[in-house]
Amino acid sequence: MESLARLIPFVLRQRRALVVSVFLSIGTAVFAVAQLSLVYPAMKLILEGQTYDEHIVAELARAQKQVTEGTHRVEELETRLSKKVWLSSPTEMNERQLQRELRKTRSELRSAQWDVTQFSWLQRRIIPLLPTDAFNFLAFILGLLLTLTLLKETCAYFQEMCVGGVVQRVMQSIRQQLFRTTLRLDQQTLALETTPKLMSRFTFDLYQVAHGMVLLGGKIVVEPIKATLCIAYAFSANWRLTLLAFICAPALALLFGGLGKKLKKAAQRQMESMSRLFRVLDETFSSFRIVQSYRNEGLHRRRLAKEHTVYYEKALRILKIDALVSPSVEFLAMCAVFIGSLPGAYLVLRQKTSIWGIQLAAEEMTVSDLALLYTCMAGVLDPGRKLSGVYSKLKKSATACTRVFAWMDRASLVKTARPALPLPRHSKSIDFEDVIFHYAQLDTDEPGRKALDCVTLTVPFGATVAVVGENGCGKSTLVNLLPRFCDPHSGRVCVDGMDLKSVDLSQLRAQIGVVTQETLLFDWSIADNIRYGKPDVTDAELKAAADQAHVTDFVSRLPEGLQTQIGDKGHRLSGGQRQRVALARAIVRDPAILILDEATSAIDTQSEQCIHNTLRDFTKNRTTFIVTHGMTPSLLQFVTHVLVMDGGQAIAFGAHDSLLKTCPLYQRLFNAQTLKRAG
Repeated sequence: MESLARLIPFVLRQRRALVVSVFLSIGTAVFAVAQLSLVYPAMKLILEGQTYDEHIVAELARAQKQVTEGTHRVEELETRLSKKVWLSSPTEMNERQLQRELRKTRSELRSAQWDVTQFSWLQRRIIPLLPTDAFNFLAFILGLLLTLTLLKETCAYFQEMCVGGVVQRVMQSIRQQLFRTTLRLDQQTLALETTPKLMSRFTFDLYQVAHGMVLLGGKIVVEPIKATLCIAYAFSANWRLTLLAFICAPALALLFGGLGKKLKKAAQRQMESMSRLFRVLDETFSSFRIVQSYRNEGLHRRRLAKEHTVYYEKALRILKIDALVSPSVEFLAMCAVFIGSLPGAYLVLRQKTSIWGIQLAAEEMTVSDLALLYTCMAGVLDPGRKLSGVYSKLKKSATACTRVFAWMDRASLVKTARPALPLPRHSKSIDFEDVIFHYAQLDTDEPGRKALDCVTLTVPFGATVAVVGENGCGKSTLVNLLPRFCDPHSGRVCVDGMDLKSVDLSQLRAQIGVVTQETLLFDWSIADNIRYGKPDVTDAELKAAADQAHVTDFVSRLPEGLQTQIGDKGHRLSGGQRQRVALARAIVRDPAILILDEATSAIDTQSEQCIHNTLRDFTKNRTTFIVTHGMTPSLLQFVTHVLVMDGGQAIAFGAHDSLLKTCPLYQRLFNAQTLKRAG
């Protein structure tokens, strides 16, 4: 339950509602036990024909008689001790036995005196308020039972409302903290975790945590209080028989301990299975066009059915354990009731106070006394039965809590320096010094595949660098080091001589504009998507960026202009239009470093030409990296340097004309692209 304990800081923020909930829980339990306490006077009346006032008078007389007899007995024992009677007769009790008998008698006398005080108060204060007629008294008890039920249910209602409010606010805080943690992580960690796994944590896992919190704030608070009060009441009725009933407690503890371990493992596997279900759904819906075009709906149905089967097996495992808990607990609880009640029934029917010489009652018990004891034990049994039903749910909640906080504790692979150095606007050079980079692996700290191998490179300020090479050669990985989406395992990346690991990350990224191959837009208006690059941009600056990126060319034909909603991921726009909006978003940022990662690889020629025309002017006085598969005539008009990558290494860097003469790989790539355009 250590993971559930980590919820405490979040819960304490709602301490006021929590305190109110606890008081309401206590009220619910007290009224529930008060209902059970009415069994005794009702049984006295029905089984023995004795009204409550008659019972009080009889009990008061009995207690007064015990006080008188006890007083005489104490005086007698004190006298015998003072005269040392045991010395004169060998048949008398010795001094130790007399001292023990005196202590016992004094204890019984104090108990009897307390009974006299209690019953005298009841006779003076309560009895005059009660009906004397037997039927009226029974009607009074039933009316009081109805009133207590109303009070109990009212407390239960408001307690549930308080708990529900606390749980929802706590879940909101945890979800926000989880989201903040996720936003601080690096791209490698997120890529390894995958979106479906994250969605499972934000939905299924948090639902399990919330469900467990509702149980903790509801039944886990109310039922133990009820059980404790019932146990206390049972001890006051007959502590010996009540203690006898607790023989089954160790067996119950062993049962919960063993099943708890199995439940934790089963719940962990179930949640992992749910993550795989989310993955199948995400892959299917995100690739819906491909699924339908290849007529593979059946394949995805079978994959989902397979994952559903696995999830069913994991869920069934939990159900089996859960189904075993409740009857086992109820059987052991009934054994406890049996052990406590059967000797009590023997004492009542045989009119005795002991069995086999073991005293089990201070005085002879009546049927009403036995009924009270049985009612108290049943009052303990009911909370136990309810708590056994929530045990598996609480274990699942604890497992989900572990998964949630494990992700919340996840550290980013990109470490922020403390203290971080300020980074002035880039104006000199960008240096890669013996950079080696390995991809991270899932569930291990061992480095994975090497993506960059000893890359050493100096890019002067203002250069426009075309990064070319075959697939998997490390082009995108290299430029991803600049905004620190990932960090090299060895070597340094410097901007104007400052190691990026030592500078303020927010200042670094504020100087960088990124346009990727997969255009990532939000379901907002075009203006809001452009403003995303600089939230405080003025309307004039936004309009200028839209003009410069040729967004205005197609926006002017839309009814709502820049305020047009573009839909999920911008699906209402064409690929070229989306890229122009993404470019405008980068332009409005006025970055010192611009990165275009395959930004024109999936758009039409006209849109590519528009983007290149924009870049021709915009790349001046800033350093630009353009990751591309091939060099086009329009690109060559403003590219100043070409970087050729192969196998994670920078094998050539220089002007286009120079590399055509000296770099065979670049010659091959350029010629292949030329033949493709000619074809």
